[in-house]
Amino acid sequence: MGIREMIVLDTCAMIFDALDPNRLGRRARKEMDAASGNGTAACSDISLWEIAMLVAKGRLDPGTDAITFTDLLVTSRNLKVMPITPEIAHLSASYRGFTHADPADRIIASTALFMKAPLLTPDARLRAVKGLRVLWG
Repeated sequence: MGIREMIVLDTCAMIFDALDPNRLGRRARKEMDAASGNGTAACSDISLWEIAMLVAKGRLDPGTDAITFTDLLVTSRNLKVMPITPEIAHLSASYRGFTHADPADRIIASTALFMKAPLLTPDARLRAVKGLRVLWG
């Protein structure tokens, strides 16, 4: 088996995987299983913040507290949590391919762009980002 590239998981893909796996398409599940199995799955650190905010606001009920839930997400899928670097921050602020202003989405997409990795997301706004490779389905 050859070397596989990293894939970056969007926040909603992480949540679907943990709480409602049927919302993942066959291809998305296959890609996620392969990446987590060989250590090539990653997420942006801002996804952990997004999840904590959703839990705190009562918009997401994982059945446990946000710390335990995000820790389980990271460990169960063997995720590498990618920090916001100066390069990712710059991309998120200046990349002309973005069609919307959501800062978390811009950071997640910029993480994938910086890593030259595909992004696993069902988000149509992110799928519209020019130059961003997206996996779903």
